[in-house]
Amino acid sequence: MSRPPTFAPPPCARARVLDTERGVFADLDAVPRTPARATALLLPGYTGSKEDFVALLEPLTGAGYRVVAVDGRGQYESKGTDRQESYAQGELARDVLAQAVALGEEPGSLHLLGHSLGGQIARAAVLLDATPFRSLTLMSSGPAEVVAAQRDKVKMLSDALSVLSMDEVWQAMQALDPPQDADTGDGADMRRRWLAHNSAQLIATGAQLAAEPDRVDELASVGLPVHVLSGERDDVWPVELFDSMARRLGARRTTIAGAEHSPNTARPQETAEALAAFWDGLPDA
Repeated sequence: MSRPPTFAPPPCARARVLDTERGVFADLDAVPRTPARATALLLPGYTGSKEDFVALLEPLTGAGYRVVAVDGRGQYESKGTDRQESYAQGELARDVLAQAVALGEEPGSLHLLGHSLGGQIARAAVLLDATPFRSLTLMSSGPAEVVAAQRDKVKMLSDALSVLSMDEVWQAMQALDPPQDADTGDGADMRRRWLAHNSAQLIATGAQLAAEPDRVDELASVGLPVHVLSGERDDVWPVELFDSMARRLGARRTTIAGAEHSPNTARPQETAEALAAFWDGLPDA
């Protein structure tokens, strides 16, 4: 899971709720000091939240972009049901389209970014309706299912969530992988986020990660500008898969040195610079 350096938003951002036709979603809305060049909608990954993008907010607003990072349905501060079918990929993709409408941007002007699971949800949204979007960035998000070792981890987690409480699962995870985050020194923010997640969401989206089909050719046929960004190492999808996916899409490809699966938290300045350079380089729609 991504470990943000802090859960506190910077001065450029405010925590709020985005009211859509499909429900209310918690977000961080960061705005530049001058009129925004465009708006970007950021979707977190599996077990993550909008706070995974906290370190990107100041550099991206400094580059002139409004940035809205959102908790998906059942993630952290966005409520969800206890029914796994509520988190089918198509349902989550329709949530993204509703969020895009609620942001009030002109059609074809919104930059969409998804990290890991969020990238596959973003892709599904674009395949349903690309009209709201100017570009798509897939950050550490592969073309199909995760590698076998990660499928095993997801199954183990889902099996545990089916019989244990969120707190019991948290304690077991900490015993296996002690936290190294610096948000409070004792992992309190990470624990609070975990406990707020809906277990049905984690089980349903974990199953999606383990069975996602390759939809790269479908995405290529849409014709939307795509940016494939990752760290130089990744244990969820091999980096070589990101390279080949970018070639198949005719996409811009960025590799962030010194980063692994979460360049947004490991190398935020370099990641923000790469994102802004991609968005800046797009021709006017």
